Amino acid sequence: MPKLSAGLLLYRARAGVVEVLLAHPGGPFWARKDDGAWSIPKGEYDEGDDPWAAARREFAEELGLPVPDGPRLDFGPVKQPSGKVVTAFAVGGDLDITDASSNTFEMEWPRGSGRMREFPEVDRVGWFAVAQARAKLLKGQRVFLDRLMAQPDLAGLSEGQ
Repeated sequence: MPKLSAGLLLYRARAGVVEVLLAHPGGPFWARKDDGAWSIPKGEYDEGDDPWAAARREFAEELGLPVPDGPRLDFGPVKQPSGKVVTAFAVGGDLDITDASSNTFEMEWPRGSGRMREFPEVDRVGWFAVAQARAKLLKGQRVFLDRLMAQPDLAGLSEGQ
């Protein structure tokens, strides 16, 4: 059985350009990676759990902010290159990310040192035009941008540059 994950792609339109909110994973493995490293805020859930509830929970844990009210789109599940299955939702709304703060995790670092260190699950978040988000996002999640831009409500809006 593959691991299950649920995530939320928050989007807004500014000056005719669609922007999405992405999260950069924290910890030493991701510290020097940028393009192809960002993700929608997401996290694992168990078989039988409600993916929408999990997506909202993970968004709040990773950003320290609640999911804004707005229209919800269900993008369904997508199998990632790792084998994990991500079920994604999109919500239209704006969010001030000035006070965003993530939950943390512990791991041995450096490996083999015996020292446990604490890292934020997400070390930064940002709004990106969809065109820029295509370069920032993990390859397996880029399909969610395609599904977002295919929405009739966004017809005529730009992906930006």
